[in-house]
Amino acid sequence: MKVAVFSSKAYDRTFLGAANAMAGAKHELVFLDARLDCESAALAADAEAVCPFVNDRIDRAALIRLAGQSVRLVALRSAGFNNVDLATAQELGIAVAHVPAYSPHAVAEHSMALILALNRKIHRAYARVREGNFALEGLLGFDIRGRTFGIIGAGRIGMALARIVQGFGCTILAVDPVPVPELASLGGRYVALSDLLAMADIISLHCPLTPETKHIIDHDAIARMKPGVMLINTSRGAVVDTKAIIDGLKSGRIGQLGLDVYEEEGNLFFEDLSDQLIQDDVFARLLTFPNVLITGHQGFFTVEALSAIAEVTIANLTAFETHGRVIHAVPPQG
Repeated sequence: MKVAVFSSKAYDRTFLGAANAMAGAKHELVFLDARLDCESAALAADAEAVCPFVNDRIDRAALIRLAGQSVRLVALRSAGFNNVDLATAQELGIAVAHVPAYSPHAVAEHSMALILALNRKIHRAYARVREGNFALEGLLGFDIRGRTFGIIGAGRIGMALARIVQGFGCTILAVDPVPVPELASLGGRYVALSDLLAMADIISLHCPLTPETKHIIDHDAIARMKPGVMLINTSRGAVVDTKAIIDGLKSGRIGQLGLDVYEEEGNLFFEDLSDQLIQDDVFARLLTFPNVLITGHQGFFTVEALSAIAEVTIANLTAFETHGRVIHAVPPQG
């Protein structure tokens, strides 16, 4: 099967190429730098499948164009599928596959890295020491042990983080529509979102982006939080209202903020823009806060995760070519 791989980087070529070789080089992978949208869909003119990433835009216009070019499969190399118009895909008979689980530990560990770095001001201390400044003023942290830790979205990633913070001696609170018994074995408990917001010292977001979770952290939610709360988001950018977050930082309600995702990251992340001016004024404002730490959607970026993503993606492609259906189908909306 010929597959147009959009938004591809060197690491995509390495890991997808290796997975394809392990599967017997069944597929012709055409790696494209371009992001997939209605215009760039023309690059997949002779492909049977496209393989997009998280910031590609597979909306109705793009899908209509892909269908007109005989593309039959959208094989996402990500768990999230909020960037795909699933109703249109179903209408056009285009199958959609994703990678439901690759390495939940990768994202959970990155979340913990953000927490530790923010708390102990590692990013600021690193810059100081390189300049010969060994003063400790402004670097005061707190013991994580004994703190109340709130997890919004206790799926695979959320539970992996729960196991980590249990080792730190935290009280664990969680919100999720599908509770799992393991949380109780870790000493945690499920609570209402309003209670979690009011009680947690640290809040970490691990929910998918859906109409229900979009801007789940808004002005009202922030007003319910403890003054000085630490907020971490490694899920999807739009689960938080960025302007509300900025207001929370200015008021001091949010004491520390760690982000690996951003609402408008499609114009920024995964690219080297170091020789350009950042045109996004909201993002630029976030960068001015000394208590904000942002990474460029790298939570998934481990050898284990990339290997798993590539292997599952190739398996989806092979299953579709062989049997006409994928292993990990994304269900239609509604």
